[in-house]
Amino acid sequence: MVYYGQTSCEQDTERYLDVVKYVFGSYKKEVPLVINTMGWVKGEGLLLLIDIIRLLSPSHIVQMDVYDWKAMAPLTPEYVHLTPGLYTKGKQQAKCKRMGTSGAENWKPSEGEGDALAPEYKLLYVHPEFPRAGVAGEARVHSGILRDMSILGYLGQLQSPDIGAVLPLHSLVPYQVPFSAVALRVIHTDVAPTNIMYAVNASWVGLCRIPDEIRCQTDGPVLLTQTPVCDCLGFGIVRGVEMEKKLYHVLTPVPPENLRLVNCLLLGNIAIPNCVLVGQQGVEGEIPYVTSDYNYSILGSGKLKKKKHFKRREYAFECDYT
Repeated sequence: MVYYGQTSCEQDTERYLDVVKYVFGSYKKEVPLVINTMGWVKGEGLLLLIDIIRLLSPSHIVQMDVYDWKAMAPLTPEYVHLTPGLYTKGKQQAKCKRMGTSGAENWKPSEGEGDALAPEYKLLYVHPEFPRAGVAGEARVHSGILRDMSILGYLGQLQSPDIGAVLPLHSLVPYQVPFSAVALRVIHTDVAPTNIMYAVNASWVGLCRIPDEIRCQTDGPVLLTQTPVCDCLGFGIVRGVEMEKKLYHVLTPVPPENLRLVNCLLLGNIAIPNCVLVGQQGVEGEIPYVTSDYNYSILGSGKLKKKKHFKRREYAFECDYT
């Protein structure tokens, strides 16, 4: 597992391909492998998908079309072979000659220009016709909700197995991690070294392992200059930074035997669900990490909105039975 750190690879497609290569490199080919590609299939997303198909050489491709939507061509082996990707080149279109004299246009490759290196896979083309399949704009909202649910489920491993009240994060005992034991890297943006602790505090981080030995020449944090492509062993929340003792306070359900291997914290553009911060119970006074006395005109700042009411969208589906 590699922590990419963003919900979209649009800003760094080259690193995304490096991650795909790294993960695929551990595949032993002893069992079938199912690859779930992204839903970004327009523009550069389609070109990136072609790169991935060339890289992974699948035996089958399942393409799900949307009813009455013809913006995407069938990903046949011939199409992938001839179409250039984002980083890979397609085979030059063979010289064609027009056949026939009718109004229909039939094109046939010239002799001696067969596609010997064309990919060999079976395309399974599926046409879903259930209501609202592929409605634009809803996938992004649904994926955000599912992502928050996944994070909450992951954090649920910190709770006691006994059925009872859910403990807020500030009441759980964190691990103490010395600055010198782990390297830091913010994936999605540039952060000045003087502000790195403000960025890391109360953040979702990937607990990773880099092959290099951590060497700290100062008593400050160890900062990486480039984002590594490395193993991710799990996730955690930096719930506090103790500058006097040079310690990070990290909450994570990763077992101790795996934590001994962690020597890198990667901070990406994945936010802790708002409900974790604004819904903390049993707090007297101000809620930790939540404040109303703040200058929202500062670049990069923003408010957490607490959604109190959701109006359920209703759909009218036709039924063919009584």
